[in-house]
Amino acid sequence: MASTEDKAANKENVSSWKDSIYNPRTGELLGRTASSWALILLFYLVFYCFLAGMFALTMWVMLLTLDDYVPRYRDRVPHPGLVIRPNSLDITFNKSDPLKYAQYVQHLESFLQKYNDTEQEKNEDCPQGEYFLQDDTEEMTKKACRFKRGSLSFCSGLSDTNFGYSEGKPCVLLKMNRIIGLKPRGDPYINCTVKRESPIQMQYFPSEGRIDKMYFPYYGKKAHENYVQPLVAVKLLLTKEDYNKELPVECRVEGSDLRNNDDRDKFLGRVTFRIKVVE
Repeated sequence: MASTEDKAANKENVSSWKDSIYNPRTGELLGRTASSWALILLFYLVFYCFLAGMFALTMWVMLLTLDDYVPRYRDRVPHPGLVIRPNSLDITFNKSDPLKYAQYVQHLESFLQKYNDTEQEKNEDCPQGEYFLQDDTEEMTKKACRFKRGSLSFCSGLSDTNFGYSEGKPCVLLKMNRIIGLKPRGDPYINCTVKRESPIQMQYFPSEGRIDKMYFPYYGKKAHENYVQPLVAVKLLLTKEDYNKELPVECRVEGSDLRNNDDRDKFLGRVTFRIKVVE
């Protein structure tokens, strides 16, 4: 049987525990009176409003230094990478089965929609071999030079809607990444090689895989709304001896000061992909 002293101690412990949450004698809630809670809540309200105001002021000042048309920092990517379409680095298909190459054909056709004549007629017919400079114009919106898909000839998808995949001589499209203000020196062109002993014949469109200077410089997405990157189409003239073999192909930007041999970035000025045609 518990003694009277034990009962009194237990009663005091229960009372002390309840008082720590709410003390009816002092009116304290969690150790603070109503006025104390009001003061501390007011302090934190003012403190966080001050922090929010400082953050908003900092963001406003920073935004004043930015240009909607030209990025402030552009020195981190001085050289463009090379991109392949269809968007795959491992192209494998059976030329006798349209379902096997349909995804590549659809991808190319969808990608070339913005190069249709109806879209490109909105752009300028620029003189070849010269930079299309528009730095002195007061208008922020820049004009763009035409690049019609017809210049890709047999790889345009106009005369051959299968882009050569049905005959086992597929086309791939190459383009450089956009870099604002880039003006490559020299006469840039795309050159592709197959990494094996016997070479494979290729056709380039436009002729010799040239990238005309009139498509440079690029002024940014907002200023150059109608701009499209110049393309180079490569048609791989594979023969029966090349079928059922995985062929590694490397394409590089040559003939200019654009870098294509950086070991730290295998896509800088070059791209490597594999292609395999099954008969």
